[in-house]
This record gives sequence, C-alpha cells and structure tokens, in this order.
Amino acid sequence: MAPGLDFFKSSDSSDVPVVQVSPDEESEDSSVSRSAAPEVTPRPGVYYNSRLDPKNFLEGELSVDAATRLRQLLARPGIVIAPGICDGISARCALEAGFDCMYQSGAATTASRLGMPDLAIATLNDFVQSAQMVCSLSPSTPVIADADTGFGGTAMVARTVYQYIRAGVAGMHIEDQVQTKRCGHLMGKQVVSREEFVTRIRAAVIARDSFPGGSNFVIIGRTDSAQVLGMEEAVFRLQLAADAGADVCFIEGVKTAELLRSTVEALKPKPVLVNVISGGLTPSFTTKEAEALGAKIIIFSLVSCVAAVHGIRAAMQSLKKTGTDFSSAKGMDPKAFFEVMGLQECRQSRTQRREVVHLTSFKSHFSLDMTVLVIVPL
Repeated sequence: MAPGLDFFKSSDSSDVPVVQVSPDEESEDSSVSRSAAPEVTPRPGVYYNSRLDPKNFLEGELSVDAATRLRQLLARPGIVIAPGICDGISARCALEAGFDCMYQSGAATTASRLGMPDLAIATLNDFVQSAQMVCSLSPSTPVIADADTGFGGTAMVARTVYQYIRAGVAGMHIEDQVQTKRCGHLMGKQVVSREEFVTRIRAAVIARDSFPGGSNFVIIGRTDSAQVLGMEEAVFRLQLAADAGADVCFIEGVKTAELLRSTVEALKPKPVLVNVISGGLTPSFTTKEAEALGAKIIIFSLVSCVAAVHGIRAAMQSLKKTGTDFSSAKGMDPKAFFEVMGLQECRQSRTQRREVVHLTSFKSHFSLDMTVLVIVPL
C-alpha cells in the first residue's frame, strides 16, 4: 500500500481508491527516444494517469494551451523560472522581459487587490478575478496560481480547480496550513494532519481529471510543515502528496542548499518547486544555483510587489517634496507607458476588425447587387 493512500484503506486492502487510467494506444512515433523525461514506473495503489505521463510532453512545438505548455516545460530540460506578479502592470513587465511562465501568489493578490497582508483575508473570488485578468494578457503563457488551502473543504477545493481552469490558469499549488493561514515565510504557522492534506490533494486531482473535455492542469502539493514539524515530516508529506496525484512538490521555507538537494533526491522523479523571497526563510538562490541543486521550478513570489513598493514610495515622496512627477517619470510619456500595456496589440486588433468589417460590407453589397440583377425582369 502506497503511503499516499494508507489513510483511505487498510493496509491489507487491494481495493485502492485511485483508478489508474488505461494507457492510450501507442502512437506511430512511439519508437522515438524519450529518455529526457523523468522515468515513471507506476506502483500498485499510486495514482497514475498515462495521459499525463511526462514522456507525452517531450516532443513537438510548445502548445498554445497554457496548461499543456507548462507540462511541456516541466518535461523538457531546463528550470522553469516564474517571476511573481501582482497585477496587470507587473504581468506586462514580466512578458516584456521575456519570461515563459508567471506566478500569482496569494500574498501579491491580497496586497494588490485589498491592500492587506497575507493572513487568509483574500477569497477565492479575489484570486480568480485576478487570474482571469492576468491570463487574458497572454493566454498561452503559463500562470501558476496560489490556491492557499483550497478555501474550504473538498467541495471548495474542487470548485477552486474548476474556476482556475476556466480562468486560464495552468497550474495551482495547495497547502497543508490551517484555514486561517499566513504567509509561508512568517512564524507561527499551523498545519493540518497528514490525512487532511492528502484529502485536499486528492480532491484537486479528482476535480482536474473530471473537468469536462479534459484538462492538463498541473496540481502542485505544498507543505509548510518544515518549520512546524521538521524537514523529515515535510518530505514525507510531499511523498504522500505525490502518491495521491500531485504533479509537482513544493516545500516552503527550505533553509539550506543541502536541504533542498536532499529534498529533490527524496522526491524523485517528481519535480520540485522552490520559492525564493529576499529576506525570507529560503536562501536567495539564483536560478542557476536552484537548477544545479535539482529544482525544476523557481518562483520569486514578491519580486514585483517589493519593487512596486520601493518605486511607488519613492515617486510619492518625490512628488510630495518637489511638487512635480518629472523626475520619477524618468522620461516615460503616456504613449511609452501604454506601449508596455499592449498599445501595439490593441492597434493591430482594431485594424484587423476594420478589415473584417470592410470585407463583410463589400460581400453584402456585392450579393445585394447580384440579387437585384436576378429578380429584375428584362
């Protein structure tokens, strides 16, 4: 019996609650080498969905579907770098810088939408509305979104998955803190039991797998138990999450490079996500350092929020002191600002709409003339 399932069935039961998905028919190019993907050997009682096997995402062009693209990035070489975004402006700046993935954190959402700290104040609606806006800016760019504790019981976890998928989110992480949670880099955290954590993961996986039409949505299991119960317990909880169907494992607050390395080793072949916040519990790993330690995803949760505070605070203080915004503008006029916000895209879209309207009008006029020619007697 896999550890991720021993809370649902007795150890002598063969009736495990996870149904393995039957393998799809072999494709014509199945002989193509796929050795770059993590080797997945299904074990009895461990969740396995052949459709989502990493080997299926090694070949071909990157998909326009954000969730599928995220799975492709996870299956292929290289670390996935996801800067934290807090609003449309920061998302536009991340896209302009050329990032292939973005991260919407709960702290950033709470701060930008409510002006409040990350203390379980924002609701599912706040998270979803923010995600809808961000994902609409570049629908094919994967956005990983924080889902906190799932905002309630298993029904709410499932509802969160459905709403995130509909919003265009590529993947989400769900954690083992209590409902009155707090930022993972603050002290005083409390976590739920192993059983409840695994139940949250299973609820998310079942919801994803039952989404109408199918979905490649990525489920990330996160544990905050390292600071509460120790690293050994944290790693074991992530092993449970992986067995229950989590696609990626996220250990919050890993304090040393060696601990990150050993965590990656213990969780193989599951990809591991590391969260870097300057001044937080985790060392300020560079992307290259994190990749060398074996991490597959690195997120910088507060990079845009902190930069926004510094920049906006300086601009406000300058305006208060000098009575003008000339120095803080740094030469950026309205047009230059709107260029960052997608002005050129809007112009192209408007031009295309005009061409469509003109063509439709021409066709309608031509058809009318032909009709007149047909019905007028000679």
